[in-house]
Amino acid sequence: MPDKNERKPGKLPRALVTLLALLAMAVFINYIDRGNLSIAAPLLKDELGVNPAELGFLLSAFFWTYAALQPVYGWLVDRLNVYWLFAACFSVWSLATAATGLVHAFAILVVLRFLLGISEAVIFPANSKIIALNYPEEHRGVANAVVIAGISLGPGLGLLLGGTLMAKFGWRPFFVVLGLASLLWVPAWIRSMPKTKPAAANSAAGGPSLWEFLRLRSAWGTCCGLWCGNYVNYFLLTWMPYYLVRELHFSMQTMAKIGGSGYLLGAGCAAASGWLADRWIRAGASPTKARKTFAAGAPVCVAILLALCATARPAASVAFLLAAMAFFGVSASNIYAISQRLAGPEAAGRWVGFQNGIGNLSGAVVPVVTGLVVQRTGHFAWAFLITAGIELLAAVFWGPVLGPVEPVVWHGRTTTRERELAGAAGLE
Repeated sequence: MPDKNERKPGKLPRALVTLLALLAMAVFINYIDRGNLSIAAPLLKDELGVNPAELGFLLSAFFWTYAALQPVYGWLVDRLNVYWLFAACFSVWSLATAATGLVHAFAILVVLRFLLGISEAVIFPANSKIIALNYPEEHRGVANAVVIAGISLGPGLGLLLGGTLMAKFGWRPFFVVLGLASLLWVPAWIRSMPKTKPAAANSAAGGPSLWEFLRLRSAWGTCCGLWCGNYVNYFLLTWMPYYLVRELHFSMQTMAKIGGSGYLLGAGCAAASGWLADRWIRAGASPTKARKTFAAGAPVCVAILLALCATARPAASVAFLLAAMAFFGVSASNIYAISQRLAGPEAAGRWVGFQNGIGNLSGAVVPVVTGLVVQRTGHFAWAFLITAGIELLAAVFWGPVLGPVEPVVWHGRTTTRERELAGAAGLE
């Protein structure tokens, strides 16, 4: 149990601040690793002699295993020591990244992307479990926003540094150095992670079963809302570098600056909106009002801005794209705080595992669909319009479909740890 200083609303103990920083760093590295192949796509396409449809398949390979294993990791993090599981998977994905820079065959690249998806699938079930175990409701907006900022900072700095370094040294050395350097995170995590083993949940106490989960209206809201939001996220992650270089005819260096700036804007907006939601809750707003305002409102702005990119001239298209990425950060900061409150600490891993399993299937769809559309039409206009329409649906799922953001009663009882954290934060 936390001491008196730890119980004060608005203040986190140093150990939890360090833990949060390492979680954010892990997501940051995770998103560089999964997005670096798209940065290399203009170079890799020429080296391997692949067409846009084949490139789309390669870019989507990561997401097949990543999405499929989300429910498995959701089950594992509720039963095993989540801290050690996280460290093991991090080590595997770093080695897979390094190995990618050493191979030359298309088929082996696909296999390594499968392996990257297998190991990186732990990231959000583990993050949500750790945050739900250690942070009360009034801190979860900021905690999740800091972690979610890694989604933008990773591709952002990956583009800024990766695009520049790949243009100068080639894409292969970047993969090798990045993968090996990332391993330095592991000993820092082992030193800082909580030493007390999390209590394992059982099906009778922790919930939910898949069937119980799928019967919830809120579950469909979070799953489908994440699917639509991830469609936009992975559209940007996998195809934006190619769009900027091949359709708008920017250099690799300019592409890196534009893409990196957009992701940095998104990271700043994610942190700010998470902080504002927490502050709003401390001022008396319900979590439903505070979280859903950002999660459901921002996607409407994202959809409008992406639709404008379809017909705009290059300079205007870049401006609309940057604004869309900023609003995407606003929408992303509260979505896992919603899931953590709905599920409670004892079921957060499984809820997010189920949610991400469905939500990340869009990552397997968008690279292929976009590749086929670009190959058929010769431009990105319809790809932007399709993405904008799907983002509008995200607002519907995070809004009216989701319903109230209140803890689910699993098997006729509320979760003990949720009540403890609420009491520690002064929310009861």
